[in-house]
Amino acid sequence: MADSTQIEMTAPHFCRARVLYGDTDAGGVVYYGNYLRYFEQGRTELMRERGISYRELEDRGLIMPVVEAYSRYKASARYDDLIEIATTFAWVKRLSCRFNYEIRQTADQRLLVKGFTVHAVVNRQGKLTKLPADIFTALQKIIDNPLYQLDNKTR
Repeated sequence: MADSTQIEMTAPHFCRARVLYGDTDAGGVVYYGNYLRYFEQGRTELMRERGISYRELEDRGLIMPVVEAYSRYKASARYDDLIEIATTFAWVKRLSCRFNYEIRQTADQRLLVKGFTVHAVVNRQGKLTKLPADIFTALQKIIDNPLYQLDNKTR
C-alpha cells in the first residue's frame, strides 16, 4: 500500500477519569496542560481495548510522538469531578495518525474541552517509519468490525 493510504474511523471509545488534586491549579480548576494527559489516557485505552498497545509498539522499536496538538477549552473541570473522555481515530496513514477527543463532565455531559493530536511513527533513532503491515491491518479490522461501531454508540 502507498503511504497515502488513509483510513477513516468515527466510532468513539469512552473512558472515565477522576480529577486529582494535583491536576488542578491555584484556582481549583484543571490546569489547561493536564487535558493533554487526559487525551493520552483516552488514546491509550482505545488502542489497548482494540488489541494494539503502545507497549507492543515500543517492544517492536516504534514510538508515536505527538507532532501536533490542538485544544479548545469550553468549561472547567474541578478537583474530584468525574469526567468522560471520548476518543476516536480521525485518520490513520502508514506514517502517521490523528486522534480526536471530547472531554465532558460526566454528571451533566457538559463539554469541557475538545481537541486532537497527530502522531508520527518513528523508530528509536527518531527516523520516520511505516507502521508494520500487521498493525496497519489490525487498525483496518477495527474500522471494519461492526461491533466496534455497535459497542461505542452507547456509553
